[in-house]
Amino acid sequence: MRASARAFFKRALLLALGIATLIGAAWLSERYPWRVDLSSGQRASLSVQAQAVLGALSGPVEVVSYARDAGSLRGSIAAFVARWQRVKPDITLRFVDPDADPAAMRALGVTLDGEIALNYAGRSQRLTQLSEREFAQALLRLAREGAQRVTFLTGHGERRSDGDANADLGRFAAALAADGIAIESLNLAAQTQVPDNAGVLVLASPETDYTDAETAQLIDWIERGGALLWFTEPGPARGLEALFRALGIVQLAGQVVDATGQGLGVGDPSFVAITRYPEHRISRGFDLTALLPQTAAFARRPDAAFAATPLATSSTRSWTETGSISGDIAFDADSAEFPGPLDMALALERLSPGPGREQQRVVVVGDGDFLSNRFIGNGGNRTLGVRMVNWLLADDDLIDIDTVAAPDQSLELTPRSLGLIGLWWLVLVPALLALTGAIVVWRRRRQG
Repeated sequence: MRASARAFFKRALLLALGIATLIGAAWLSERYPWRVDLSSGQRASLSVQAQAVLGALSGPVEVVSYARDAGSLRGSIAAFVARWQRVKPDITLRFVDPDADPAAMRALGVTLDGEIALNYAGRSQRLTQLSEREFAQALLRLAREGAQRVTFLTGHGERRSDGDANADLGRFAAALAADGIAIESLNLAAQTQVPDNAGVLVLASPETDYTDAETAQLIDWIERGGALLWFTEPGPARGLEALFRALGIVQLAGQVVDATGQGLGVGDPSFVAITRYPEHRISRGFDLTALLPQTAAFARRPDAAFAATPLATSSTRSWTETGSISGDIAFDADSAEFPGPLDMALALERLSPGPGREQQRVVVVGDGDFLSNRFIGNGGNRTLGVRMVNWLLADDDLIDIDTVAAPDQSLELTPRSLGLIGLWWLVLVPALLALTGAIVVWRRRRQG
């Protein structure tokens, strides 16, 4: 009896210890939560860029989801928002059933089950798609709204920020607006001075010459510490020689041709493909190929006040062609042509001469076509342009927002693999089933 009693108490003690361990583990998990993302590509966690966007929001964010109570949509939305709440706990989620008050939903413009409103600092953004990129961009627009400006110069045939022609920058300006940047236009002929709140000034490939007075306004903008994004083109300086001198750079004659592009399928040697980038905050972590059609190259003056860092450099098989780009072309060492590698885009920095003594930033690119409506979709052109603007706006932590993508989200099959899969499912599997049925019938007949 004593032995059985001891065994009983041992089992009871072990059971009590097991229960206490479970209760303790549950209490510790609530008090000290710990999680690890074992998903492929870390797709269950927020990207570093998305976390940086949350860091730009100093106050609470309210997420209002107009999702019906029935179904699983609310659960999916709650799980999605929870990923953001783990990084920023003051994000709140509230559900509103659109069927409870249809009139109020119509007044709010809610037309889709699950539509989301993001509210921050008295401003609001609407979402109809639930993805990390869309959510992060909406938050970025809320953080930036009214605070960041990009001003496009007009009056001399520059590429238009609101145009839809092939040469215009409408799609690029729309991408900036989607990130919460205010887009404005400015004609220097109607001004005596560039406004202090112009933000980043964009000078995009003028077709006619600037007057001395207009060039003086641009130099004054630089001397006041203003940011500039300048797209030049091979050819004349369009009255902007003094601006080149103020920035401490020289545009080389001719246009860059690069034989390396042939290996990437680029048939026109004046289309320069950029696959590697010098180290800079704009290009950090950027590995997409950019295409610069018919670009100029730059050299730096020894007396430059700005520190210059190349952003795009051609290969050793390139040069500045001053003649016609037709037929057989080759580098002419006895002419004004320069051999590669050549700098086709420069990031300029210095301590700002303006009030506050902050860093002044300028980007000069020898080609404006790469961000035009026609070419912005090539490779990483759009992303590179947005990165340039974010750097000029001093938003270094928000230079790019990428969606977390797992490497197993897509499956690419060769034609041979597709043929084998079709042969297996359309021919071999039905044949095996037919053979199995025939064997079963034959055995039953033999047994009968």
